[in-house]
Amino acid sequence: MLPRLRHPGRVVIQAPTYAEHARCWALAGHEVVLVDDPEAGLDSADVCIIVNPNNPDGRRHDPTRLGRWAARLAARGGWLLVDEAFSDADPGLSAARFVGSPGLVILRSFGKFYGLAGVRLGFVLTDAGLAGRIADMLGPWAVAGPALEVGTRALLDHAWADRTRRRLTAAAAGLDQILSHGGLDVLGGTSLFRLAGIRDAEVLFERLARAGIWVRRFPDQPDRLRFGLLPDDRAADRLQDALAGRP
Repeated sequence: MLPRLRHPGRVVIQAPTYAEHARCWALAGHEVVLVDDPEAGLDSADVCIIVNPNNPDGRRHDPTRLGRWAARLAARGGWLLVDEAFSDADPGLSAARFVGSPGLVILRSFGKFYGLAGVRLGFVLTDAGLAGRIADMLGPWAVAGPALEVGTRALLDHAWADRTRRRLTAAAAGLDQILSHGGLDVLGGTSLFRLAGIRDAEVLFERLARAGIWVRRFPDQPDRLRFGLLPDDRAADRLQDALAGRP
């Protein structure tokens, strides 16, 4: 929806990241430029898109710096679009404290930290003017009542969120150990997933798949795999066996 709210322009996206951002902006007629360092392309951009923390490498940006970037873009009518799909695991990264400042648009999701992907629920944080334009495009019945109830309860359950952050941190550390012992280099990620490197990633991908373990591969980065967290000790044993080549 957001690409249709602007005249075609230049959109700078920190990459690699979700492919859907580039796809949607390009389909709406915008020029999409993928960059490693978004600040380098900031002054030529009409829109800059950053996933914070990023998928799949977990790169992070200080929210205060993001606030400054948003102000630079807003000075000429631009936007800084920050996708915070993974920020609930590390709320200190959120730029939500700057919401209301012109040019800042934040996307949030319930599908990652809260595990509610099936609800198909998310929201936008931005200034009142843009929020009104988005609401007009969505119409009055954009979200089902049950989804609103589930999302509200999730956001208000602070005790669950605190426990979950501690659990995820421990689980990510345990997964790092297994990957390292299995001969992979842990390159980054968040407490919800880990990015690892290995020379023959495609071979390992196939071996894991035959063992019933599905990981994310990257055609443009054939030496990397992304691993989700392990649900229990049995899954950890299965992964260790598969990495070691044991049936």
